[in-house]
Amino acid sequence: QVQLVESGGGLVQAGGSLRLSCTASGRIFSMYIMGWFRQAPGKEREFVAAISWSGGSTRYADSVKGRFTISRDNAKNTVYLQMNSLKPEDTAVYYCNLRPGVSVTTSPGDHWGQGTQVTVSS
Repeated sequence: QVQLVESGGGLVQAGGSLRLSCTASGRIFSMYIMGWFRQAPGKEREFVAAISWSGGSTRYADSVKGRFTISRDNAKNTVYLQMNSLKPEDTAVYYCNLRPGVSVTTSPGDHWGQGTQVTVSS
């Protein structure tokens, strides 16, 4: 069993910044991809960013490139999402995701966190 716990969401004005964190615990695989997805009201869940085990490979949705940065600390089993220049359209529930493997893709694995709300006011 894998548990993922997110934190760091909140309310911020447009142009502001937030940093999300997600810590994994339980039966952690030896190598795994960690990623972030988000779901806005009335919309499907969408890919935001993902990072390889080593941290050397990352992938971003076009809508967040240049504004968001994903990173990880394997000693802490934690992944971060630094979000800068936030826009109202970034408002969503953000979910952490863990997928065993080495290839960074936009596909999620089976393990999800509970989600954290990010609201960007205009």
